[in-house]
Order: sequence, then structure tokens, then C-alpha cells
Amino acid sequence: MAHETDSPEKPAIAQAESIESSHSSEEKSLSHGHKHDVRQDPEWGGQDGTFSHIDEKKVLRKMDLHLIPILSLLYLLSFLDRGNIGNAKIEGLTEELNLTGPQFNWCLTVFFFTYAAFEIPSNLLLKRFKPSIWLPSIMIAWGIVMTLMGIVKDYHGLLITRIFLGVTESGLFPGVTYYITMWYCRHEAQYRQALFFSAASIAGAFSGILAFGIAKMDGVGGYSGWRWIFILEGIATVVVAVGAYFVIYDFPDTASFLTEEERAWVIHRLRYQGSDGQRRVAEDEEFKWKYVRDALTDWQIYLGLVMFWGIVCPLYGTSLFLPTIIRELGYTSSTAQLLTVPIYVTAAAVSVVAAWYSDRAGQRSPFIFGFMCVIGAGFIICLASSGRGVPGVVYFGVFVAVVGMYPAFPGNITWLSNNLAGSYKRAAGMAFHIGVGNLAGAMASNFYREQDSPEYILGHSLELGFVAAGLIAVIVLRVSYQKINKKRAEQGTGMYTEEELSKMGDRSPAFRYKL
Repeated sequence: MAHETDSPEKPAIAQAESIESSHSSEEKSLSHGHKHDVRQDPEWGGQDGTFSHIDEKKVLRKMDLHLIPILSLLYLLSFLDRGNIGNAKIEGLTEELNLTGPQFNWCLTVFFFTYAAFEIPSNLLLKRFKPSIWLPSIMIAWGIVMTLMGIVKDYHGLLITRIFLGVTESGLFPGVTYYITMWYCRHEAQYRQALFFSAASIAGAFSGILAFGIAKMDGVGGYSGWRWIFILEGIATVVVAVGAYFVIYDFPDTASFLTEEERAWVIHRLRYQGSDGQRRVAEDEEFKWKYVRDALTDWQIYLGLVMFWGIVCPLYGTSLFLPTIIRELGYTSSTAQLLTVPIYVTAAAVSVVAAWYSDRAGQRSPFIFGFMCVIGAGFIICLASSGRGVPGVVYFGVFVAVVGMYPAFPGNITWLSNNLAGSYKRAAGMAFHIGVGNLAGAMASNFYREQDSPEYILGHSLELGFVAAGLIAVIVLRVSYQKINKKRAEQGTGMYTEEELSKMGDRSPAFRYKL
């Protein structure tokens, strides 16, 4: 299997530790050209030149090619299966199941309750059972649920399947975002998170195209077109999940596509990221409930939640209702499905480009703040033009808002993950941040009410309010990090032992928060 590797004569971890023990023992000059001088990396630990012959770009490229495509495909299917109910709605789901507006919104809402509740347990199980086992397994489970959603007979059947879809999908996104932090350093993470998350943008576009085509199967096998949307996409998820068992790698120390020295180098650089450059931050190998408590009592997670809601409320509101919003502007169902495509394709491209610049600049908050302003501008355009007989302007406003959401989201996730240290604390903290943050989907599911169409003034206004709150949270979080970093620089680390500093994780005076 892809996640296994031959037993080496000298394990990667042991090699990394032996290199650490020779700290600064050699002062020889390092090679130039395409070889990366690890001592020049701003987040490198100032180690000796043992790894100087490692070609950083080559190793990162190998990691990208072996990790990102499959992760993106998994998330594309996850987001597709989660949001295709919006496409099914305009193809006759509500009419055939005799759903009222509140009943349909409730089916959207309950997904997020179970989705949020099971994210922390899932992230802890991911580390215990390995990504190569856990991720494909939960994927098979949600693929089965999605397929069964295509044969429901009434409101209660749809409600129950949405509840279980939340349970089974809950582990993927927080699991993958945490998984990426176990491979890439802080200054590289957002670009990879954006590549992975851009799958959500592509899913939005792909969903519209698929729904347009699958709806033509109306009547095949005695099933309506909207039922085939669920059935075929659910079966596709199960098929991909089976293949995923063989192509997902676990962690760097067992990656068969890396050489022994490359594995040691990846592990070594991860250990020293985020510190003052001289001390490693402990990555916990043994689970303790203390790490979960540390995460749940960390102030930055709760402030980050407000920022998260300022992005995710608009994101879920549009992903679940975008086809309906466009159709209510006067377009046919098929045209509405297709008009979602350019929005999501543009959002995916902007997301990746913005993440590359964010990693290059070593900054998170300016990019998050800027794109949240774009989201707000989009909803202001929608509010100003709704009900004035200019559907093209409303469409443009939605376009602008979505193009702001998709770059802002990976920035938000990466910023918090950059500032949580200790693997179990980071796993629990990210799962809590994403899980509770995704309750925004439960709120957004009720923003766009049937009685408010076609203007949807209430929905657009509520989204704008959350964006404003999120913008304030970004400012407060940035200022807080700056003050703490300055205080730690002035305080120094003389009163602590090396072991104490290591175990303190992101609360260590040697740790610097990413801005």
C-alpha cells in the first residue's frame, strides 16, 4: 500500500535526532544554485549544514504531487455531496417530497449539528488509526449515505439522511487541514490549504454542470432527475474512497516516496518551526486529555471563531442557495445551474494565487482582512440593486462576494493552525475551531427564506453583519498577537529550561505567533 515503506536501517526520526545532537558543529559553506541553504530559512532552527545538499524545492514538489491531488479530490466530493441538495431543490426535490420552506431549511440545518459535534473525536481518531485508513473509511460511509438520499420518500427520510451525512463527513475537512500541518511548515501551509480548498470552488462549478447533465436522466429507472444527482454522486464517492486506501500516505517518517534523508529533513524542519530558531516545539506522540483542555481554553480559538463565522456564514449561504438565488432573478433552472460555474472557477483561481502571495509575504491577516472586505462589498452591491429590475447587477454582487470568500477561508484556517503548537493540541484546536465554526452553516441555512425571494434582503443583510463582525475579530487578533510577540521578545527565555520551553508549545516565550 502507498502509505507503507520498507523498514530502513536507520529510521528517519532517529536520523533527525542524531542531526539535532550535532547542532552547529560544522561551519562549512553550503552549496549554491538550486540547493537550499536551510540556515537561511527564517523559520529554520539554525542547524548545521548536514541537510545542505537537500533540494528543498524538489522535496516539496514530490510532497505536493503525492499529497495534494488526492486530498483535493476527496474534498471536492465532500463539498459536492454536501451542497448538491441546492441543485436538487431547483430540479423538483421540494415539490416531490412536499416540503415546505421551513422543512427544507431544517434539512440543511441538522447537517451542521452532527458535523460540528463529531469533528474533535474524528481528528483524534485520525491520529490513532492513520490517515490512510480513517479518511477513506469515513468517505465510504458518507458515499453510502449520499446514495441512500436518492431513494428517500418523504421529509423525515431526507432529514435522517442529512443527519448521518453530517456524522460521516465531519472528519474530512478538519482531518485534512490538520494532516497538512504534519507535512508542511507554517510559511508553506496556506498555498497547500488553498490548493486543497480550491476543490470546494471547483465542486461548486462541477455541481452545476453535473446537475445540468444528470437532470436529463429524469424518468430513468422510474426515478426523478434530482434523485439521480444524489445516487450517481454517492456511488462516485464510494468508488474513489476504495482507491484512496492505496494512495494516501500517513506521515513523513513512513513516506515511501521520500528518501531516508528527505524524511529526516522534513521531520527536523517541522520540529523547529515557529520557535525563536534555537529550540524545538514538542510534537506530542502520546495522547493526553490535557492537550484537548489546552485547546479548548485557548483564547485565540474563540476570537478566531468570530472571524471564521464572518467567512463561513456567507460561504454556506451562497453554496446552498446560489442556484436558487440566480433562478429567482428570472433565469431558468438549467441556466441558473450553468451560471454558477464561472463564479466558482474564478474563486478557485483567485484563492490559489492569493495563498501563494500570502505564503511568500509570510503574512496572513492582511490577506484575510482584504478578502473579507471584498465579501462585504459584494453583499452591499446585492442589497443596493435587489428589487430594482437589474438582475445582472445582483449576479455581479454575488460573483464579487464568492470571489472574496474562497481566498479568505484557507487563510483563516491556516492562520490558526500556524499559531497552535503541539500535535494533539493542534488536532483538537483545529477540529474545535472548524467544528463550532461550521455551526455558521446551521445559521446560514435559514438566512435565505422562501418568503423573502427574489430580493432576499434579510439574507444579504445578515451575511453582511457577520462579515463586519469577522473584520473586527481579524483586527483584534492581529493586534493581540503583535503585543504578545513583543512581550515575549522582551521577556526572553532565561528562566526556563529547554525541556520546559519545548513542552509549553505555542505558550512558550520562544514561540512567535504568525501575523
